[in-house]
Amino acid sequence: MYKTIIGLEIHTQLLTKTKAFCSCSTESFDSLPNKNICPVCTGHPGTLPVLNEEAVKLAVKAGLIFNGTINKISRFDRKNYFYPDLAKNYQITQYFYPIVSDGYIIIEGKKIRIKRMHLEEDTAKMFHEGDQISTAQESFLDFNRSGIPLLEIVTEPDMESPSEARMFMEKLRNLLRYADISTGDMEKGALRCDANISIIDLENNKVSKRVEIKNINSFKFVEKALEYEQERLINILENNIRMVQETRGWDSNKKETFPMRTKEEDTDYRYFPEPDLPPLILNDEFINHVRSTITEMPEEKAKRFMIQYDLPQYDAEILTSNKELSDFFEKCVIHAKDAKFVSNLIMTDLLREMKENEDEIENLKIKPEYFGELKELLDSNKISTKILKDIFPEIYKTGKSPKVIVQEKGLEQIDDESELRKIIEQIIIENPQEVEKYRNGKKKLLGFFVGEVMKKTKGKANPQKANEILLEFLEDK
Repeated sequence: MYKTIIGLEIHTQLLTKTKAFCSCSTESFDSLPNKNICPVCTGHPGTLPVLNEEAVKLAVKAGLIFNGTINKISRFDRKNYFYPDLAKNYQITQYFYPIVSDGYIIIEGKKIRIKRMHLEEDTAKMFHEGDQISTAQESFLDFNRSGIPLLEIVTEPDMESPSEARMFMEKLRNLLRYADISTGDMEKGALRCDANISIIDLENNKVSKRVEIKNINSFKFVEKALEYEQERLINILENNIRMVQETRGWDSNKKETFPMRTKEEDTDYRYFPEPDLPPLILNDEFINHVRSTITEMPEEKAKRFMIQYDLPQYDAEILTSNKELSDFFEKCVIHAKDAKFVSNLIMTDLLREMKENEDEIENLKIKPEYFGELKELLDSNKISTKILKDIFPEIYKTGKSPKVIVQEKGLEQIDDESELRKIIEQIIIENPQEVEKYRNGKKKLLGFFVGEVMKKTKGKANPQKANEILLEFLEDK
C-alpha cells in the first residue's frame, strides 16, 4: 500500500501596470521583444530597485483571501544563481521573512495549508531556434518579462493525489481572478507550477526521494505529470532501484517526465539580505485598506445567486466556480430576463460544449445576447425546445445569431393550425391499425403519432398544438 505526498510551488504574475522594482510596463506577452526594459530590469551595474507599492497591495490581498497571516515586517533577499535569463546573476525575492505565512484553501472539505507567500521578480524569457545537435542553434533573450512582480505560493505537502493537486490549482486560480490579483493565464505564463512528489511504501516502511517537476503550464499537465511520476516512483520502490533527488521536466508530447538536473538545496543559492531595499513595514491601516478592496468572492456570490435568481445550491456553486462564467451568466440573464432558462442552458449545453472543445469562457464565440434571442424564439413558438437543443452546437461553434441560423435552415416552428390538421389527418389515414389500438385502450401509442408528426414536419411542429389536434382526431370515434 502506497501513500502519495504532494506539495506545490506556484508562481503567479501580479496584475500591476509596472514592474516590481522599476517603472517599465508589464505588457510582455504581446509587445515586441525587449521593448519594455530599462537598466534596472536588465541588471545594469549601479542601478537601484524601487519597490512597487501596488505589488505589495496585491500580495496582501492574496494573503487575506487565502486566510493567511500578514507579516507586518518582511524583508527582501538575494537568491544567487547563474543562468542566461537572469542578467544580475541573482533574483530579488523574500526568503527569510516572507510577506504572508500560514494560509489555507479548502477543497472538498479538506484544508490544504499554504506555508508561505512571498514577493519576487520574474526572469527574462528564453527562445531557442534550430536543432540542438546542429551548430546552427541559436538562443534569444526577451527581457520584457524580467522584473514583472511575482507572488510565489508554497503549500505544505498536504495533497495526496494528482487530482487533489489539480483541484487546488483550479480553486487557487479562480480566487486570484475573482480578487483581480492575477489573470492566472497559464498559456501566457501568468501562472506556473512546480510540483513536488514523493511516495511512501506503508507496508515496507520505505520512502522515495522527493522529485520536483518544473514549470508545468496547465491544470491537465499538472495532473498528468504527477500521475506519471507517481507510477514511476512506485516502480522504483517495488524494484529497489537507486534514485537521486532530482528536478524533472514534463514532456507533454511524450506524456512523460524527463531528468533535468539534480535538485539544488537552499544553501546552493547563497541567500543573503538585499542591501538595496529596506525592510517592508506594514501597518493596520494599510492592511485594512487592502481588505476593503476585496469584492464579492465565490461563496458570497453563490449565496446571492440562490436568493436573487432563485437557483438551487448546486447550480449556484457551479456558475460561481469561475469568475468569467459567473459574469457571463449575469450578462445572459440581462438579455434573456429568465435566470432559470439561462442557468439550465449553461449547465446542460454550454458547459458540455466547452468540455468537449476544451474551451475557456473568455474565448467563446457565443454571445450573451444570443440567450435573449433563444428565449424570444422559444416564447414566440417560432422554435421548439428540440430545435433549440439541435441548433445550440452550431451557435457555439460558428458564433452565428440564433435567428440567422433558424432563418437559414428554415427551422421556424409550424404553428399554423390548418397546416397541422392536414398533416395529422394524413397520418391518421395512413395508420388505421394504430388508430384502432389507441381507441381500444393503448393510450401509449400517442407517442407514436407525435413521432410521426415530427417526422413529417422535420421536428418543426408546435408540440402543444400537435398534441391537441392529435387527441381531437384520435378520441373522435
